[in-house]
Amino acid sequence: MVDPNRRVFITLLGGATIAPLSAQAQQAASPPRIGVLLVGLSPESKAAKQFRLGLRDAGFSEGHDIVIEWRSANGDYDRVPTLVADLLQRKVDVIVEDSTVGTEVTKRATSKTPIVMALVLDPVGSGLVKSLAHPGENVTGLSMMATELYPKRLQLLKEVKPQLARTTVLWNPDHPFHATAADELRRIGPSLSIELTFAGVRTPEQFDTVFSDITRTNAQALYVVEDPIFFAHRTALLTLTSAARIPTIHELARWPEAGALMSYGPDLSDLFRRAAVYVSRILKGAKPADLPVEQPTKFELVINLKTAKTLGLELPSTVLALADDVIE
Repeated sequence: MVDPNRRVFITLLGGATIAPLSAQAQQAASPPRIGVLLVGLSPESKAAKQFRLGLRDAGFSEGHDIVIEWRSANGDYDRVPTLVADLLQRKVDVIVEDSTVGTEVTKRATSKTPIVMALVLDPVGSGLVKSLAHPGENVTGLSMMATELYPKRLQLLKEVKPQLARTTVLWNPDHPFHATAADELRRIGPSLSIELTFAGVRTPEQFDTVFSDITRTNAQALYVVEDPIFFAHRTALLTLTSAARIPTIHELARWPEAGALMSYGPDLSDLFRRAAVYVSRILKGAKPADLPVEQPTKFELVINLKTAKTLGLELPSTVLALADDVIE
């Protein structure tokens, strides 16, 4: 027969044992933390909203069963290492990137935390992944690599301005992919009878010099290679473009939405929504090394008709008919 006092002692001991286990269970049940490192975008952008919607479609609710740690460098590459260190210190479960530079810095800082690329130009050429099919290590996601779009963009400029013979290419020598883009454009230009000059810009303070050169060389159009720094300082760049009265083409729709003439490239909102699928799969146990890198599947031509009128351009009906979105 069990002593009643002994029974009470066992009960109390059991309660004391259960309490810490219960606390551990609560701690283990804390929602996953997703770090989003934005270099050229903001948490309020259309792309960020699509990322939230993608997570919702995957069954996650921000602030309920997931926590999103948003960090924005506002186009300043120098801030990226500090933001990466902050996210890693907060022990996020996965980090989403909107830039090649941000992904490179994060990969150097951690080999364990999964990294999802939402907006990276050439992950293989940049050394971020071993291959698209077998990324290896802790990086996967989406590639924006679409070199076949370069001649199409130059051709669009030619259709908008049939007498086009000279174009300036704005690129950033500090960007790991831009030299490749410049080489590709340099190869394509002669086939379209377009003489290209290349303006390497590292800081927005150099914009004025570029446009002085545009005037000096009588450039008739501007091709802007995608870079977070350029977009972060889009107001200054677009003001100079308007003053020079030259057509421009960009790689993402956010530019004509901000007032540029036109863009042709991957659908940014689609890329971020698909990035949320990668995050969902990783949070459910998948390893980045086992998730192949995907390429863009949706492309869009966006034209700002108001800007065309300001520049005095009469856009051909054939070009307008191809547009996925015309901003009036």
